Amino acid sequence: MKVKNITILSFVVSTLLSANESTTLQEISIVERANSTLVKDISKDELKSADLAEALMKNSPSISIVRRNGIANDIILRGQKKDNINILIDNSKIYGACPNRMDPPTSHILTNNIKSVKIIEGPYDVENFGTLSGLVKVETKEPQDGFHGELNLNAGSFDYKKGSATIEGGNKFVKALISASVEKGDQYKDGNGNNFLEQQKKRGVPHAQQLKSGSGDAFEKKSVMSKLQFNITDNQDLKLSYTANRSDSILYPAGPMDADYDDSDIYTIGYTIRELGSFSKELNLDYYYSKVDHPMSGKLRNGNGTSYMTNHMKSSIWGATVKNSLEIEDSLLTLGIDTSVRNWNGKMHSTNINTGVVKPNQTMNRMYDTDTKNKALFAKVEKSIGNLDLETGVRYDYTDIETQRPNVDDKKYVAFSGYMFGAYNFDEQSKIFLGFGKSSRVPDARELYQLGSNGVVNATSNPNLDQTKNYEVDLGFEKTIGNFYIKPKIFYSVLKDYIYNSRVIGTNQTQFQNIDAKIYGFDISGHYYFTDNFAFDYGIAYQRGKKDGSFADKDLAEIPPLKANLGLSYEYEKSKFKAEVVAVDRWSKFDDSAKEQEIAGYAVTNLKYTQELFKNFELTLGVDNLFDKVYNSANTYQDVRYVEVGGEQILFNDPGRYGYVNLRYSF
Repeated sequence: MKVKNITILSFVVSTLLSANESTTLQEISIVERANSTLVKDISKDELKSADLAEALMKNSPSISIVRRNGIANDIILRGQKKDNINILIDNSKIYGACPNRMDPPTSHILTNNIKSVKIIEGPYDVENFGTLSGLVKVETKEPQDGFHGELNLNAGSFDYKKGSATIEGGNKFVKALISASVEKGDQYKDGNGNNFLEQQKKRGVPHAQQLKSGSGDAFEKKSVMSKLQFNITDNQDLKLSYTANRSDSILYPAGPMDADYDDSDIYTIGYTIRELGSFSKELNLDYYYSKVDHPMSGKLRNGNGTSYMTNHMKSSIWGATVKNSLEIEDSLLTLGIDTSVRNWNGKMHSTNINTGVVKPNQTMNRMYDTDTKNKALFAKVEKSIGNLDLETGVRYDYTDIETQRPNVDDKKYVAFSGYMFGAYNFDEQSKIFLGFGKSSRVPDARELYQLGSNGVVNATSNPNLDQTKNYEVDLGFEKTIGNFYIKPKIFYSVLKDYIYNSRVIGTNQTQFQNIDAKIYGFDISGHYYFTDNFAFDYGIAYQRGKKDGSFADKDLAEIPPLKANLGLSYEYEKSKFKAEVVAVDRWSKFDDSAKEQEIAGYAVTNLKYTQELFKNFELTLGVDNLFDKVYNSANTYQDVRYVEVGGEQILFNDPGRYGYVNLRYSF
């Protein structure tokens, strides 16, 4: 196996390096340039709340939201979520601790700290472990020279309040930044005017699972991000960062529990040295560590007795990468070593309501301590040959999953991934691109080992799961005609041993299983400038997912229907106005066997106006869901546990009309 991998790697590298035509070498990044969506200026433009998931959903047609609250929501990218997409925060990772996705990675970084997000669709990444079907790269704000600051005060519907402040500065030798924020919000109301508890009552949720009257705010979040950067010499840089998030009493009305708190910490260290000689154009050494502490309980529910249960979950991951780039024959070759260790564990306990006595519970749902250890080698080559840009990459992964759960085996996985991606530039206004790729991701501890009631295996976990493989092709082009720009793309993904929560044939039990499936679709994005100040931007995305094999219901779960993002923006002197529509077709293709259901289509209209008042001050007024539409953005796939009524998982409505105001002072 190892000899075969080395042979393939050598062939791919030598093929590109032996091309006859030569060009001036640049860092081409062809995949990111041709096959990505860049969402810029998030900290300035996405002022409604700190929720990154909602900001991405409003800016990309390929991203849909899995709403659990007014905050801390999850994303679906091209019909994929969870570990099937890789989310990086300044090249570091963080994994939520909740098996029920109360705290996805996007909930641990706030929009006021984010500079931009790059969304790369497909398996075209070899530098990071587990990029199965897409990569979301979050870049936070960097400290600048001089001395600068910013203060934001925000208020909105449902008693939302937020304050954030950033101070940064430095010189050519050292720079620093610190950003802090506090925000809180009450239960939002849907288009019918119903808050969380009222929706629960309206849907017939059993009294024991309903929120207590006067259960308080829907969430409260505090965050601090700090960065320190040293320019050691003209060719050496050292970067340090620390981000802390502290969230309290987050309500999840569609689920059976709420989060008592959700605390996370992210530490990063990065060292770069450039121009070391002919064998190193740039050498990068990076390390990160993150952890999440997440107890969820029934403390804020009515319950049936004198005690309530708490499932206290924790997760952590550390990772390190050594990456070296060098020039060979007018090509940029990048070689690297990547390693990480992810830990996940949890325990249950009960608390007496009257006495406050905590009693460990050995028979209820829990997760034994599990480590996922990965070691990898990767290589990537970028080259231009005339009008043709080429990029190829390969990665070899060895993953060891060790658990303290008795009577099951540890798991070992070996994977070889790679891709080839090319873009041909007809001229400065026209480009066509094509990519082929194969990637994989290993099952997580919940899918393999989570225990259920009475200490037996949870109905959904499966210690015999294989890793998922994705074989994908993407084709697209870009064209600019005067003031009009269009970028259509199509993709076809073949998923082997796809990890899917489905009913075991011949039983009423559900379990994570390996199935074969396909996901395919298209998206079209672009813009048109009526004038220099008046623009129209658009995006449309559609996917279909189908199971292979003898399934009564062939539809794959969590494949969102046709979605369109449309926007008009106008700028005049010190004023900006934007109107946008997010429209989603009826969710008519769904997996009924996985407890999904048909959902009506909807169109939501959002407006935003920004005015520079005078020097250093800026005022923003906005309203989302202008027409107070009643709608549902997420389906009820049984992979996430919802409250059930009559054996059916309940749908929960999204927020109704939401108005907000933000005052920014900057210097």
